[in-house]
Parts: sequence; structure tokens; C-alpha cells
Amino acid sequence: MQLHSGKREERTGSFCHQEVLCRHHPAHPFQFVLEKRGGSQRVDDLTFFLTATSKPFIMEYMQAPATSSQGNILCCTCGIPIPPNPANMCVSCLRTTVDISEGIPKQVNLHFCKQCERYLQPPASWVQCALESRELLALCLKKLKGNMTKVRLIDAGFLWTEPHSKRIKLKVTIQKEVMNGAILQQVFVVEFVIQGQMCDDCHRVEAKDFWNSVVQVRQKTSHKKTFYYLEQLILKHKLHQNALNIKEIHEGIDFYYATKQHAQKMVDFLQCTVPCRSKTSQRLISHDIHSNTFNYKSTYSIEIVPVCKDNVVCLSPRLAQSLGNMGQVCVCARVTSTIHLIDPNTLQIAEVDGGTYWRNPFNSLVSPRQLEEFIVMDTDVIRNQKLRAGAGIRSNKHTLAEVWVQKTSEMDTAQQYHCRTHLGHLLNIGDLVQGFDFANSNVNDEFLNKMNPSHIPDVVLIKKSYNRSKRVKRRNWKLKEMDKDREGMAPEDERQYQDFLEDLEEDEALRKNVNIFRDASKIPVESDTDDEGAPRISLMEMLEDLSLSDATGGEGADMLTE
Repeated sequence: MQLHSGKREERTGSFCHQEVLCRHHPAHPFQFVLEKRGGSQRVDDLTFFLTATSKPFIMEYMQAPATSSQGNILCCTCGIPIPPNPANMCVSCLRTTVDISEGIPKQVNLHFCKQCERYLQPPASWVQCALESRELLALCLKKLKGNMTKVRLIDAGFLWTEPHSKRIKLKVTIQKEVMNGAILQQVFVVEFVIQGQMCDDCHRVEAKDFWNSVVQVRQKTSHKKTFYYLEQLILKHKLHQNALNIKEIHEGIDFYYATKQHAQKMVDFLQCTVPCRSKTSQRLISHDIHSNTFNYKSTYSIEIVPVCKDNVVCLSPRLAQSLGNMGQVCVCARVTSTIHLIDPNTLQIAEVDGGTYWRNPFNSLVSPRQLEEFIVMDTDVIRNQKLRAGAGIRSNKHTLAEVWVQKTSEMDTAQQYHCRTHLGHLLNIGDLVQGFDFANSNVNDEFLNKMNPSHIPDVVLIKKSYNRSKRVKRRNWKLKEMDKDREGMAPEDERQYQDFLEDLEEDEALRKNVNIFRDASKIPVESDTDDEGAPRISLMEMLEDLSLSDATGGEGADMLTE
């Protein structure tokens, strides 16, 4: 049988259609011979199709992709069909045979100090951790780290427990390579039992008399404005938290610490905050001759310069010349890391640091209790004043003026005083102002006694006076205070504290380093008789005083039960 057709070729992606001459092989009836123009070719395994129509038969070559199917095997333990794996066991049988969590404890103790609310991190450190925080999760995993060296940690997370149950549950997912390279993953729960244990720091606090180092801060002055300012800086930077005890005594305050490092940190902070000088001493407590160890108690003495805000000082001629040929009689504008001075006759300003002060010391000529109240009778602003050769920087926040004042206690007389002042931008006729009367005072100072009497002013005005009772009523802010033991408190401390609050209201640069909180319990009183122009602190400069209760009670209880 011969089937013949014309020659035609078609190519597609996976097939090749070709019309050929096909005949039986004479020796092999089940084989065919393809006859083409290039000759004949013997085909053994050829897939073809013959179309039984009137048209010539067509043979089609098919190249089908090879498909592989994976078969199942029987589990060697229970006999159920499973995909092949290196262990030849199903997951259930593999878990019953191998426990990869073996050796990992399912219940662990976690030590917690109730006083400071810290957790023990072995061997001897204590860390602050909130419930279900990353820090607490890391602490719990460190307790299990020694038993998880042969497994791989995949995931870990907290399970909810009652806050007062003293239980913390941790859901842990691990992996491990078992029989013949098979990797098994397992999830289990570890329960941490919280046990109470007092830390070493709280032990020392409870002992009350134990301390290793003490920082004694002293300032030989009658006013405590610098201490009030220093207290706010310590609160802002939270340096009081490491102190075992804070004791306030006459002319200073003492900070007691358990370690020398904490005391040294406080000393460094004081040296960067206020102009001062320090001394250090040690006292031997005990000595171990076998291990050659010594136990000392350290004492740091910090002496702050005896100058406060609004003090009148007299500089030495050498220091006044080095500061730009400014006048010797100056007013202390503020005390921060340096002493800020201003000359009321020329508006020259200068800053004196701690090292410069101790090389050229000067004292305050007047205490706040010696200030007298004057009333402004007339004022005249001085413009375009010529400065002396080598003059320093002038203040742009003040205005130089000549004023005539009279004491409020001498209103029945005609005695008036003429002076220059740096408060020309604040004073008007009829205003009250506080100042110091040099003309009727006996001041004993080394540099003042050597000055030319014509260069000593009759009156030095310090600051404008406002109605204190009205300012207290409308004050809607407050400051925080440190918890400290008070000994020998003077009855005028309240008045000095009010002076400090008024200084914060009047000096914007001074309150930049102080955290001021809004007093929600106090409603400011507004009336038509309030002092016009009295400085006030805006609401934008205040912070909200947040009081957070414990998560197990108070405001947090409603949140947890919802």
C-alpha cells in the first residue's frame, strides 16, 4: 500500500506537520519508511496519525512535554499514605517520637522589686520593663537562652494574663533538624512566675543611713534664688532619681548616693550648670588585707558663687577693665552657667564664668531685704550715648534713661533722688520700683571704699514693682519640687520662693531651662483692676501635668476590662 501526496511543511510552537511518502517496510510489517527528497529514513518509534479521507494521509510529529507525578509512601509507624520525607514518618508520629522542646523549662522564675518596679537581669543588674514590652520579652528569652542552643528560635510573643496574677506566659515557636535531615517545628508555652525580691538600691534606701558618697552644695548668701533655679534643672534632667536621700540644710543642700559614679555625675552636672568650684575628700571605712580591697566614703564639696539675681555688686578695677571698661557698680541680671552683669549707667553687659570669678572675687553689696520702694516722679530716655574707648557689648533689651525718684516712705518730704537706670523701657511716671539707696547706707566693701565718690550713684534701681497678691491670684501655673528632708527652714522661704516665681515671669531667658506645668486646679482671676503690663507666662510655654495611675487600678482598671 502506498499513499502519496505533494510536499508541504508547516511549523508551529510544538508541532511539525509534514506530508510525506509512506510505505510498509518489506521485512518489518510494523515499521514504516519515510521517503523524502533527501532519501529514505527508517522510523521505529514514530507517533503519527493517518486521516482516512479522500485526501492524502498526513503524518504529524508530536513533541509532548514530559509530566512527572510524585507518588505517596506509607508511614513506617501508622501506615497512612504520606508524601515522601527523609524520616518516612507522618507529622503526628514524628511529634510523638521526637520532642524538640526537651530540656527547655516550661516554668521559670522572674524576680521583681516592688519598690522600684524593676526586674532582675542576671547576674546582678536590674532593668525597668513595662508589661508586654520589647525589653521584657528580651529579658524572658535571655532566661531561656542557655537551654535553646540546639534549636532555632522562630517566633515568640506574649499571651494575655491578668496583671495581678504574677504570671507571664510566653508563646515560643522553635525548629530543629531531626531524623535523616527532617526539620520539625513545634509551638509551646513557657510560664514565668514573678517572685518578689528587693534590689540592692532599695535595701540601701530602706536602711536610710547607708550611703557611699555625698555631694554637699553650698552658697553663702541670704537668698535662695540660685538653689530654686538649680532644683528645677535637676528635676528636668532627672538627676535626683539616683539619690538615696536629699537633705536641705542651712546655706545648702546635700545629695546622698550609693555609688561614687552617681555622685561624680552630679558634680559634673553642677559644674556645667552654675559657676562653682569643688573639693573632694575620702575617708577609709574598712580594709581587707587578704584581697587588698579598700572601702571609702567620698565627700564632694560644691561652693556656688555668692551672687544671686538682682544683686548689686562692685567689681575690682582690674576685672572691670578686662570686661570692656565697664563701670564697677553693676547689677546681676541672672545667674546661669555664668554670671550675667549689666552696667546701669551705660547698658554694657558682660558674663563672668566661675574661673574668672574665683580669680577676681566680688561680693554682693545689698541683700533683697535691704531694697526700698521708690516712686518714679519723672523720666527721660537717653539716646545716642557715646561710649568710652574699648567699651564692650551693649544690651538691646534694655533702654537707658535718667529718672527722678522718691521714697514711698518719704512722700511727706521734698527729698528726691536722681539716677540712671537700665529700666527705661518699663518705667513711667507714677510707677513703683525697688532699688538700693547708696546715699543713706553704710556699705563696707573693699572696692567700693576705694572708688571716687562722684562715680558712686545715689540710687540703683533693680526692678519694677507690681501688686504681689494680684499676681498670685491670677497665676495658673506651677513648678515641681524634689522630695527632700528640711532642717532649720527660715520663715521667709515662702517670700523668697514667690520672688523666684516672679523672676520666671519677668525673665524669658531664665525660664527656657525650666519645665512649667499648667495648674488645672487653679482658675485664673481676671478683673479690671489688674496691673497693666505685668509680665505673664503664656499657655504655649506650659506643659500638661500628667498623672498616670497603675495599670491594675485607678483609671487603668476601666481600660483593661473593656
